[in-house]
Amino acid sequence: MITDKISMAIGAAGGLALGFAVFTTINAVWWLPDAKEEARAVERATMQAATDKAVGELSNEADKARFNRRMCRERGGVYLNSTGRCLKGATVPHG
Repeated sequence: MITDKISMAIGAAGGLALGFAVFTTINAVWWLPDAKEEARAVERATMQAATDKAVGELSNEADKARFNRRMCRERGGVYLNSTGRCLKGATVPHG
């Protein structure tokens, strides 16, 4: 009958809408944030590799030390000249 066909069409449209809503929710909640974080990690690794290459190409140790100090400060750390290390967070000496 015609009512059965209308009922099937309404059910199919409802199922399609529900499936779309579920897929959109899964995409927004799980897949998209993971993809963004993965892209950020790749970008950070690429930038770090380029930085390391640039440091390696510097002509002398004084240039390398100046560059490392600047990078340390830009990243919020404290550069210790005595050790040549960049300290961040709780490891930074105070006083």
